[in-house]
Amino acid sequence: MSAESLARFAALTTAHVADGCIRAGVPVRCGPAGLRAVVQGDRLAGRVAPARHVGSVDVFLEAYELAEPGDVLVVDNGGRVDESCVGDLAVLEARAAGLSGVVIWGLHRDTADVREIGLPLFSLGSLPTGPLRLDARPDGALASAQVGEWTVTRDDVVFGDEDGVLFVPSSRVSEVLDAAEAIRDTERRQADRIRAGETLRDQLRFTEFLARRQEQPGWTLRDHLREVGGAIEV
Repeated sequence: MSAESLARFAALTTAHVADGCIRAGVPVRCGPAGLRAVVQGDRLAGRVAPARHVGSVDVFLEAYELAEPGDVLVVDNGGRVDESCVGDLAVLEARAAGLSGVVIWGLHRDTADVREIGLPLFSLGSLPTGPLRLDARPDGALASAQVGEWTVTRDDVVFGDEDGVLFVPSSRVSEVLDAAEAIRDTERRQADRIRAGETLRDQLRFTEFLARRQEQPGWTLRDHLREVGGAIEV
């Protein structure tokens, strides 16, 4: 992920990026709703460094060997909530390897130490116990990771903030950020106009929409916005 893209995301939210995906025709791939940062307000962005956990830390250490500075370790632990799979040493080593964060489809532990380390970490929550198992390592354990319903690889970028995480194909990041910035700027102007006393309903000519729908029940707000799009900001 380029330094330019990182700088651009600093002025955006994941909500903007999700809307940018829709406008750019890119599938919206959000992580499960429970994925949250250990430290409120933490953000991350970087290329995915995938790792499928089977009970041992060595898969993370190997992932660090393959990673590039700025990558984000994305751990697939199947969404398990009966064990934690990442602790303070794995996070400290990620920072030493130059990674910019960790995302876990599962749980972490050593929360106090993780906070002190300062590397952004997103997970489904915490649990004191680590894994009490050692399963066979699957093929491709470092090639892809599952996060909720999505499979991600090194060809993806992950973005995270207080709303959660989402994944965008690396090849579409610039296009998605272009759309996200345009949406952000429009929304800011609309918000300024609401604060100045012009309601969003007035801005969108909502009474016109209601009148049209009364005559034409199948008429949607999206139809209305397309029709009058040159006269309003959407």
